[in-house]
Order: sequence, then C-alpha cells, then structure tokens
Amino acid sequence: MTDPAPLTDGYGRVHRDLRISLTDHCNLRCSYCMPAEGVAWLARDTLLTPAELMRIVRVGLALGLEEVRLTGGEPLLRPDIVEIVARIAALQTATGAHPEVSMTTNGIGLARLAEPLADAGLTRVNVSLDTLRPDRFAELTRRDRLPDVLAGIEAARAAGLAPIKVNALLMRGVNDDEAVDLVRWAVAEGHELRFIEHMPLDAGHTWRRESMITGAEILAMLRTAFTVEPVPGRGAAPAERYLVDGGPGTVGVIASVTLPFCGACDRLRLTADGQLRNCLFAREESDLRTPLRAGASDEELGSIFTACLARKLPGHGINEPGFLQPQRPMSAIGG
Repeated sequence: MTDPAPLTDGYGRVHRDLRISLTDHCNLRCSYCMPAEGVAWLARDTLLTPAELMRIVRVGLALGLEEVRLTGGEPLLRPDIVEIVARIAALQTATGAHPEVSMTTNGIGLARLAEPLADAGLTRVNVSLDTLRPDRFAELTRRDRLPDVLAGIEAARAAGLAPIKVNALLMRGVNDDEAVDLVRWAVAEGHELRFIEHMPLDAGHTWRRESMITGAEILAMLRTAFTVEPVPGRGAAPAERYLVDGGPGTVGVIASVTLPFCGACDRLRLTADGQLRNCLFAREESDLRTPLRAGASDEELGSIFTACLARKLPGHGINEPGFLQPQRPMSAIGG
C-alpha cells in the first residue's frame, strides 16, 4: 500500500487546488458583499509580496497542489498582477508539470490586461456578473461600470481565455427576473453561466436564509424557457452542469447551501495577508506569513499545510444549528 498524498485530510479528500486572495480591496461595492463605504482594509505591510507568494505556492506544489486560482477582493487591482501570474505559471508541480493558473475577477480592468495575462500564462477566467441591465448594475454594485465588465469579457475571449465562466448571484426581488435572460445571453456568446446560491459571507452579516434563491428554484425558473439536462461527471467541481436545449451551451448551478459538495472538496485558501484556510467557512486560520518572515524552512511551512488540513471538518456546517459566519467577509477571504 502506498502512503497517502501529503495533502490528504482526515476524510480522505486529496487537495489539488489553492485559491489565493491577492488583495482585499475591490473597486465595486456589491450590496450583498460589503457596505457602501467599504470595510477596513488590511494594512499594506501585512500583504504578501510576490516573492513570499512564490515561496508559499512552491511549497504547496511540492506537496501535491496542481491548480492555483487568483482571487480577491479584486485581483486586477494588484499592480504586479501580470508578474505574479508569470511567476506562478513558471513553477513546477510535484510531477514536473506547470500549474494551471486561473482567475476570478469582476472584469473591470480586464479589457486592458486580458492579453498580457494570457501571455503570462493565465489559462482561464471567471467573471462575476449579476445583471445585464446598466441601471440595475449601478444599483447593485454602487458603480456604473457595466460597459467595462462587458468589454473585459470580450477582451478575455479575444485573448484566448475562452470558454469564459460567468458567475451570477440571484437575489429575491432584486434580479431574479433575469435568470432566463442571463442564460440566453451567455449561450449566444459561448460563455458558461454559473448561478451561485447566496452564501453567508457578507461583511455586514445580514444574510438570511429566507431571502436566498435556492438551486432548485433557479432550475425551475430556467425550465420555463429551456430544457435543462444534467451533465454527468461533476467530480470535485462546485457546479452541477446542465445542457441547455440539448447543447452545446451549458449552465451551472452552485448550490453551496442547499446541496453542499463538501465531500468532494479539494481546495485550500490563502488570504492576502498570508493565512491558510482549509474551508471557505473556517473559523480558524493557520499563519504562514509570520514563520515565513521569521526564516522558516520549506519543511516547516509544509508542516503548516498538513496540520491545517488535519483540522478540516467534514463540511461547512451552514445547515447546522450552531453555525457561525467566518469573522472575515468574502472580500477578505477570497473566492
């Protein structure tokens, strides 16, 4: 019998994916994420430098990580974002391959950066977009930037980052009347739209279960206009995918709250200030920044990875009576 992979938790889940928040700053103020005035930002000297990021990623790759997703806040706000992508893409996994480098972004700035990011080694991009209506976009995000997001999506396509995944969050009485329109647009453009259930990760802790639109409700909305048939072979992916009218277009539904997929989770998260998290909803973190800056060896940093995973719970616990939101909001944790 072979030894288990170093990044296997106590429930047999092998971890291959590292989500890195590059900054907690964002140039939108989405109503379901943070208040209009924003939140208290992390101190600049706590943020990991590119060299520190590379060190942590290199240790993780040696332990078995294979994919790196760059997130935020808004990762495109990092002035060194192209350098970071290039340096990660040049690293090697434990098998000698290069890691897959992807990004989740709100799309603002992508029109300018899509081509240099693709040239640097970015392979995929997810863009958050909850509405196609300019007035509603301005109301939801408190910024009039819909043309910039759409231009960014087009630039990503031109740069070869297709197929582009577009993440949408439906809110009851706010934008739930756009479910069908969003799918029609995405299928016509060749993008994969993914609806995400609203999760309790907002800065104001105002999330209420009764206001959340469930994955089942989303599918019911879509079936008023399309035939949607499940695509088999989900694996560790968070989205259940469905063929729209027989394909080739697809739509995804990420039902994180009502149909958790924790049993197949293969992700770790690194915050912009160097804290390792074994779950999006974890209430504790493992500090990598302090030992890194104190001169810790690769072996010592690797032991922090494995100890963090050893404490990973079987699920996020949203549906348990004693559930508490993480102290950090989504903008600080990274998606």
